[in-house]
Parts: sequence; C-alpha cells; structure tokens
Amino acid sequence: MDPLNSSPSPGMKPLRRRLVAAAVLCVAAVLPGLAAAQDAAKSIVMASTTSTEQSGLFAHLLPSFKAASGIEVRVVAVGTGQALDMARRGDADVVFVHDQVAEEKFVAEGFGLKRVPVMYNDFVLVGPAADPARVKGATISEALRKVGASGAAFISRGDKSGTHAAELRLWRQAGSDLAAPGATKPAGYKECGCGMGPALNMAASTGAYVFTDRGTWLSFRNRADLAVLVEGDKALFNQYGVMVVNPARHPHVKQAAAQAFADWVTSPAGQASIASYKVGGEPLFFPNAPR
Repeated sequence: MDPLNSSPSPGMKPLRRRLVAAAVLCVAAVLPGLAAAQDAAKSIVMASTTSTEQSGLFAHLLPSFKAASGIEVRVVAVGTGQALDMARRGDADVVFVHDQVAEEKFVAEGFGLKRVPVMYNDFVLVGPAADPARVKGATISEALRKVGASGAAFISRGDKSGTHAAELRLWRQAGSDLAAPGATKPAGYKECGCGMGPALNMAASTGAYVFTDRGTWLSFRNRADLAVLVEGDKALFNQYGVMVVNPARHPHVKQAAAQAFADWVTSPAGQASIASYKVGGEPLFFPNAPR
C-alpha cells in the first residue's frame, strides 16, 4: 500500500480533524501577537516640546510623514528638559526640542547620535496693551530690567523647558540671575510650572507679562488684551533640533524608524511641509536644515 496515496481509515479521520483544528487554533493565537509586533515596529515615540505640540505643527506635519513612511509618531509633549530626561531613560526613540546648549550636552554625553538643526522661529515678550512697565520697543534686556524694577506681574513657565531656559538666560543677561541659589525674584514674578498654553492663559487672565515662542502665540486664541510688546531682538532667535536616541545606551530604541523621521523632517519634503504650516496666513516656523 502506498502510504502517501492511501485513504485514511475511518478511525483516523476524527484524529486528523482534531490535529487540524489544534493547528488552526495555534495560528489564530499567534497572529494577533505578530500583528501587534508589526504595528509596534511601525511606530516610534518622540519626546518634544509643548510649543511644537500646542502650535499645531505636529497635527500638520506627522500625517505627511506617516503617508511617506508608514511610521506613526507618538508625541509626548513636555518641556525640553523633561524631553531630554525621557530620552536619557530610554523612554523615547527621537527628540525634537529647542535648547541648543542642552541638546549638545545630551549628544556629548552619548545619549543622542547627532544633533541636526530643523527649523527656527523667535521668542517674543507679550504683555497687557496698557504696558505698565513701559517696555514696548525696547531690547529684551531693557524690557526685563523694566519689568523687574516696576514690580509688574510676570508669568514664568518655571518648568525647565527650552522656553524657560531661554527666559532665564535673558534675565541673566539683563543683570538678574534668577536661577542662582537663593536668588531674589522680582516682586511680580510668578512661576507656574506649566506649559506655554497655560502660561499664556494665566497672563491673559491676570494682565501679566509673559515670555513665549511666536508659534504658540500665533495659534493662541484667548488673548484678552495681551499684545506683542518686544520682538525682533537677535537674542530672541529660537532654534529647534532633532536627535535620534543612541541605541548603544538603550538597545530597544527603534533606531531605523527614528532615523527615518529625522531624515524626513530635514529633507526637502519635510522642510516644505514645515514652511507650509501657517496660521492666519503667517508662517509659524522657518525650515533651516543643512542642505
């Protein structure tokens, strides 16, 4: 008898059915896990800033990247300091922030592979239209000195973000090192420990001055009587950079997918997408990745 061509005995049929059914169940059990693994491989975590998130940039930018790459980017929007700490712990695959000194330190410590400039905008000093400290048209250093001397209300993010770091740097240049241990803060100075949107809301509701990036300001709608009072000073330049987290530090980092995002956002397609994002016809960010 040819065992390959012979028909199974009647007793073998139920057994074969059971074996086939068991095999089907095993495949059915494995497939969801495989699908989940494939989905996870197609997504990355990006630690970024509240200014990029609250300005609406990512809602504009990331669908274009996903269409081009098939990779979903899950954004965790916090202050720049917190974003870099996330990456140091291995809780992000890529970082997109705006504090060049801190970014270069992050790379020098071996946590990031390379820092690449992506885009810029600028900071502005916003305050009540009545301008009780008389800062309108001044340089940023002069304006901060006037705010401090007048005792006018000033809302600081106080959250170790890139914006907060820039604000403290400018206060120091104005003669007040507010980050120094035991430093005396101006009478009207209040730290909210919050993102840019909530800080602007607090300033709008209390008639305070606040230091903000222009992108978040342009997309902010609850302005009350706030207005831009100081702008255009070269000290207000605000550069953003992207860095892939170093897999030598954290082997689980999705380096290839993270690098795909870093390459795309600095490519002509990504740069064009950044340039096309506008609010009220005004661009919020200006691409400047190296060519």
